[in-house]
Amino acid sequence: MLSGPGTAGPRAGAPETVIPVRYDGEDLAEVAALTGLSPEEVVARHVAPRYTVAFTGFAPGFAYLSGGDTALTVPRRSTPRPRIPAGSVGLAGAFSGVYPRESPGGWQLIGRTGHRMWDLGREQPAALLPGAAVRFEAVREAVEVDDAGAGAAAQDRTQTEAQSQDRTEARDNTQTGTQDRNRAPTQTAQESADPGATPVLEILDPGLQTLIQDAGRPGLTALGVSASGAADRGALARANRLAGNPEDAAALELGFGAFEARGVGPGASVLALAGAPREGRITGPFGTRRAPAGRAFRLDPGELLRLEAPARGLRTVLAVRGGVAAGRTLGSRSADTLAGLGPAPLAEGDVVRAGAPGRAPVGLPEPDPAELPAPGEEARLRVVPGPREEWFGAEGLRALWETAWEVTPRSDRVGVRLAGDPLTRTPEHRERELPSEGLATGAIQVPADGQPVLFLADRPLTGGYPVIGVVCEADLGLAAQLPPGARVRFEPLAPAEQDGAASGVTDPPAPTTQTPTP
Repeated sequence: MLSGPGTAGPRAGAPETVIPVRYDGEDLAEVAALTGLSPEEVVARHVAPRYTVAFTGFAPGFAYLSGGDTALTVPRRSTPRPRIPAGSVGLAGAFSGVYPRESPGGWQLIGRTGHRMWDLGREQPAALLPGAAVRFEAVREAVEVDDAGAGAAAQDRTQTEAQSQDRTEARDNTQTGTQDRNRAPTQTAQESADPGATPVLEILDPGLQTLIQDAGRPGLTALGVSASGAADRGALARANRLAGNPEDAAALELGFGAFEARGVGPGASVLALAGAPREGRITGPFGTRRAPAGRAFRLDPGELLRLEAPARGLRTVLAVRGGVAAGRTLGSRSADTLAGLGPAPLAEGDVVRAGAPGRAPVGLPEPDPAELPAPGEEARLRVVPGPREEWFGAEGLRALWETAWEVTPRSDRVGVRLAGDPLTRTPEHRERELPSEGLATGAIQVPADGQPVLFLADRPLTGGYPVIGVVCEADLGLAAQLPPGARVRFEPLAPAEQDGAASGVTDPPAPTTQTPTP
């Protein structure tokens, strides 16, 4: 895992980036009080050092800068802000950093910059890479931060509270629903389709959230980009097999709420459903028939497909034969709601197009493997304890296992926010600050309020709260299907079962010239 500032300086020959900053941040006076310095002394000490990019973090373009003045080591805010503007310069622990886009976060804000930290229009989107050298320069002129125009996968709405701004907080999760130029250009379903793709569906009602998802974009942690991809990978694979597609083909991921579309193809389309079961019907000139789950079905031009909100589970995958045709961003068609990468959420009037079908036949009927929980029901997830279980001690672990945690409406593709009796740290860890470190999909992070957050596909890459355990890879699909109001119990895996149980749920490590200490 990545954590803590390293001691090495910039790599040999690394270019130096100078970032102009207007030092008028909301927390400048608070930082001065915490350090016993005047605001002017804080600024002078912040611009003096030559920083090194220790590693890249929770969102594309966010770099953790080490090598600063130790007098400016300050704790994160006790209550994170729901929105921090793009270009904000902050301090947390021994790190400095610049927020590439609007997001929630808990860093102490001391200034603003107009320097663009992430831009997909550049050959190298990230302004700062691990090992690079950075200096800050104080300026007096007003800072213009271009925070408009944007992003593809914005608007990750809470499944039942679409307007909620209180997103899963990993010290620095990114606010979904924000649009800025540091993200991928907004692409509707029409604009992002592959040339020559065939129209298959016109969206009449996308529900609270319908996204295009494939297997994601692994291997880009050096840019601060997580793998993302379908929240329930098993459902994506099953739906694609039924439709006769490769298992990793792009499909539609339907969130909470009903979904309705009209067939618009030049001929019949082959569709398939997997994941959260929904009552579905197809209405056409010859009457109404069921839209079955677990097997491929036909939709003719002009017919209406109506899928009701799921009674169990949360997310349904709708595959089309040939795969959903959408433009690729960094090698993937997936919408990453945290990073703002990939196609925009589907809206009324969008037309979904499919690529050319392969030679594989449609799959044999394949039901979903297990019944998913409904609100009020309980699910069980297996967990590998650690890596920071010692922060909570034996009593904290016992409370984790014995509590029936309730899934809150503030959950989304970033993570499942849980509610129950707060977990408390041991006395020796109660006032400690954890250096930011790497996060895996399935990590159960415990913020200061003691309410766990279980990270899903659009997780941040790093976080500054302790992780008490990691859900095993085999249970991640179930974790992604937990609806608000359901309860979850965590079960520890026996030591003999733990080897490899959580493997494959984190991205390959980012190449760095200095490795922060664990």
